[in-house]
Amino acid sequence: MKARILGVILAILPGAMPALAQSSPEAEMRFSTGVMHLREGRVDLALEEFKKAVREDGKNPYFQKGLGLAYSAKKEWKPAIAAFRRALELNPYYVDVRNDLAAALIGSGDRETGKKEFLTAFSDPTNPTPEVSARNLGQAYLEERNYREAINWYRTSLGRNKSYSDAYLGLADALAASGQGAEAVVQLEAAVKEVPGDPPLQLALGQALLRAGRFGEARVQLEEVVRKDPSGPLGRAAAEQLKSVPK
Repeated sequence: MKARILGVILAILPGAMPALAQSSPEAEMRFSTGVMHLREGRVDLALEEFKKAVREDGKNPYFQKGLGLAYSAKKEWKPAIAAFRRALELNPYYVDVRNDLAAALIGSGDRETGKKEFLTAFSDPTNPTPEVSARNLGQAYLEERNYREAINWYRTSLGRNKSYSDAYLGLADALAASGQGAEAVVQLEAAVKEVPGDPPLQLALGQALLRAGRFGEARVQLEEVVRKDPSGPLGRAAAEQLKSVPK
């Protein structure tokens, strides 16, 4: 699922530093190297480095999280789930890992348990990013075509963080899927005003405006995405959409 399995790797380093100081220099080096490889898409190399870090220090919850993320990136759900659960055993207050565990459970097909983990994470008063947990719940319900619940959780996410672009994108998808295309456009227009210059939001708005027959406005948004990301995936997608805009 699109539950930010890889995106949350960015959350490891800031919170990990105190714990890393208690590990050996070799383990710290392995962990940092694993983070680098995972961020840059070298999943197999990342996995090997995290395994080595865990062998050096199996009681560091951040090493276990990294290991679980690498396994998740390979869709090897069983060892990913085991690593995330081990991280929570070592540090029950490491709420971020509940999002990772929930995503892995859903990936493995255990959707109900996964949603319960997302809800537990969202409800935890120590959760630094409840909007992420709420957005992930929205995504889970969207995948199940339960649009009412999806919309509710995406709106909840935005209630926690009105600048969270992923929640706007999910909300627009859920609204469009439930036959509320006009409202999806309204939400994306609000999103672009709230988070100006965000290419994914501009691409989504351009596509929604194109579907609504507002061709001139669609062209403006899509051309801006091409300008910002001329050779990237967003720019290529926008350029392809521009071919459908009447002259």
